[in-house]
Amino acid sequence: MAELSSIWIHGVLIVCSILLGSGDCFYLPGSYPHKYGVGDVLSVKVNSLTSIETEMPFSYYSLPFCKPPEGVKDSAENLGELLMGDRIENSPYRFKMFTNESDVFLCRIDSLSADTLSLLKKRIDDMYQVNLILDNLPAIRYTKRDEYMLRWTGFPVGIRVGDAYYLFNHLKFTVLVHKYEETNVARVMGTGDAADVIPTLDKTGSSPPGYMVVGFEVVPCSFQHDAESVKKSKIYDQYPARIQCDPTTVAMVVKENQPLVFTYEVSFVESDIKWPSRWDAYLKMEGAKVHWFSILNSLMVIAFLAGIVLVIFLRTVRRDLTRYEELDKEAQAQMNEELSGWKLVVGDVFRAPTHPSLLCIMVGDGVQILGMALVTILFAALGFMSPASRGTLITGMLFFYLVLGIAAGYVAVRLWKTIQCGDHSGWVSVSWRVACFFPGIAFLILTMLNFLLWGSQSTGAIPISLFVILLLLWFCISVPLTLLGGFLGARAPHIEYPVRTNQIPREIPPQKYPSWLLVLGAGTLPFGTLFIELFFIMSSLWMGRVYYVFGFLFIVLILLVIVCAEVSLVLTYMHLCVEDWRWWWKAFFSSGSVAIYIFLYSANYLVFDLKSLSGPVSATLYLGYSLLMIEQLPTGACWVIPMGDEHNVRLVKHDTCISLVFFLHIVQIEFYNWFW
Repeated sequence: MAELSSIWIHGVLIVCSILLGSGDCFYLPGSYPHKYGVGDVLSVKVNSLTSIETEMPFSYYSLPFCKPPEGVKDSAENLGELLMGDRIENSPYRFKMFTNESDVFLCRIDSLSADTLSLLKKRIDDMYQVNLILDNLPAIRYTKRDEYMLRWTGFPVGIRVGDAYYLFNHLKFTVLVHKYEETNVARVMGTGDAADVIPTLDKTGSSPPGYMVVGFEVVPCSFQHDAESVKKSKIYDQYPARIQCDPTTVAMVVKENQPLVFTYEVSFVESDIKWPSRWDAYLKMEGAKVHWFSILNSLMVIAFLAGIVLVIFLRTVRRDLTRYEELDKEAQAQMNEELSGWKLVVGDVFRAPTHPSLLCIMVGDGVQILGMALVTILFAALGFMSPASRGTLITGMLFFYLVLGIAAGYVAVRLWKTIQCGDHSGWVSVSWRVACFFPGIAFLILTMLNFLLWGSQSTGAIPISLFVILLLLWFCISVPLTLLGGFLGARAPHIEYPVRTNQIPREIPPQKYPSWLLVLGAGTLPFGTLFIELFFIMSSLWMGRVYYVFGFLFIVLILLVIVCAEVSLVLTYMHLCVEDWRWWWKAFFSSGSVAIYIFLYSANYLVFDLKSLSGPVSATLYLGYSLLMIEQLPTGACWVIPMGDEHNVRLVKHDTCISLVFFLHIVQIEFYNWFW
């Protein structure tokens, strides 16, 4: 009940802040300001070590770093954080609000064993980064290069110069704070992730002054300490000598059986940055013009295809039908003998496709993934799944996917019933296969990749307990909802065909070129609408960059759906014109073939952009995750329903073409350490 009350209060406060407050009072959903009084303790947390060289995260304490005196403890993690490979733990770094400290002794590691030294050198060679978190803000590092200021999250474990390895063992922290401003909505206090929200009506300013953390910067240094002088020192004692932190020089060489000393310093700087804007440094959008160019490119493709559709259906087909209806019966009978092209396949166009159950299963799964993508990206674009709430993107994707199982079962069974001309027998089998087809393939791929991560002792490996949870979610939520959707689909009326189907299939004339070549080539048009945005997505997945332009992504997704519909529509008409009535699977794969081009693009990205990706395990993980992503990439199916009756051949009835876009698969980002 307490959790429900907290959620209810959170929702009320968000609504109140929107209704009563100005733009400065708007907070990212899921995050609230923490007020700290002068002298209050600030605790720094550590996340997994990450590297773009290997794409395999490792635990922070797998290296010889200082441990907190109370012992290492895991922070509260949600399902999304675990799936992304985050392992957030406490650290020995302690600050006091608005209290500058320098030369603080942290710990002394007596000696490095040969194995520990070898592991440390390997992590330095692989360019692993240390990720620290203060008040939910990742540590950010600024470097200057050619008059440009570059920003990085985290800092490297060390650096190699020639044959020598240097360790960054002294950290210079800068905490940016903003004076707490009491609002007329609520006062939020606490230091944990689950802060208590306390409504307040006190406007007299009698509360003690406090500050909010609005920035967390770090400068790593390699300093040669005197290990003998701190043998008897305790944690947080003053280092006996003055430490000069110079990031341009390195001095701490790591050697076998050599002791290590770790220190830090912290300074607080009052900043004009307000709390709602503190994530701007991380979420600053770059290349806005490129994103707009991507949308403009998609609009041009849509306009081109729309012109083709317009010519086909508003000129060619409509003109033929108008001429046909103006003739008398004798002239119509004579014209029937001279019909050619799509007019000849009216009796075969609704013949059941090969492997109809598989088609229904893939269409149902596609509806589920499309719905999940649309809802997730929409919520992310509105700010409800911001990086300030770690793991919410993946958790939201999983939740929406489970709930939309009811839509998958409904669409698959209703399509099955339509293909069977109203016979819904076998709907239970179809529903079961819908619930197990895509999740089963994804589960198999993730299990195989997980064995590689387990063998490498990476924190990216999914724990056994999480595997059990995923299985329970699958069979206790997704499967029952899919069966419920299938039951509703079986009871719903099927789509009745407007023409009868001949008992004997019409012979398809020999084609000059294989029709599958046209189907494969059609995938280039959907790929042309998304390949620019795909570059930014791939960079966020594999280069450790933050992707937060979900507004652009949502627009591109909508445009992609339209392109896939138009492509399938045009391709279906072209096949009917050559008297090829086998349009079901070809309409399905005409836009679905974009997955082939996405996989080729992924291979190209691996060769030319991820040149530094080291080791066969890393390359296997990349290809495995890409294969899992390709399985869900845009696969559109536009079903063109030719209209007609016993006497007239109609492709258009009342000057319209019924085009049903049954499903579209889109990139899911944000799993595998994947969006952030």
